[in-house]
Amino acid sequence: MSKIAVMVNGEARTAPPGLTLSAFLEHLGLDPRKVAVERNLEIAPRSAYDTVEIEPDDRIEIVHFVGGG
Repeated sequence: MSKIAVMVNGEARTAPPGLTLSAFLEHLGLDPRKVAVERNLEIAPRSAYDTVEIEPDDRIEIVHFVGGG
């Protein structure tokens, strides 16, 4: 199976083709409910994580939510 190249937080990564944002986050070991995602300089709405597919050369920025008090 071929892989596609993407940039994640400035780091080159590869991923299987056809992954949705949600599946890509899980592929990275992240909980989609606990992060915000910017794809190609646009904030990806959480409601679209299951429908938007990662494309070759996408630039993904992932921000983790941190709780505290």
